[in-house]
Amino acid sequence: MKAFFKALVLVPVALIVVLFSVANRAPVRVSLDPISRDAPALALDLPLFAVVLAAIAVGILIGGFASWLAQGKHRKAARVNRREADKLRGEAQSLRAAVPDSALPALTSRV
Repeated sequence: MKAFFKALVLVPVALIVVLFSVANRAPVRVSLDPISRDAPALALDLPLFAVVLAAIAVGILIGGFASWLAQGKHRKAARVNRREADKLRGEAQSLRAAVPDSALPALTSRV
């Protein structure tokens, strides 16, 4: 079911991207020289769809990185809690090992 919904969303998105790419094949000049407009030192002629899709990809990467940075405190708390749970689990196992097997039924009947 999950694959169906994934396909239900991704197929139309892929179709839109392909149609956008076919409709915007005209080259545009991308200049990285803000001083000289007529003869820029660093300029590329790229199809418009490549510029737009690259801008979207860069935006997604920057947004993902910003989210990852913002969630750092939650990942740290999860690591601390995991370490504490492992430590307590180890303590519980060592206490179970220290109690003789004959005393276990008496301990569990009280609980």
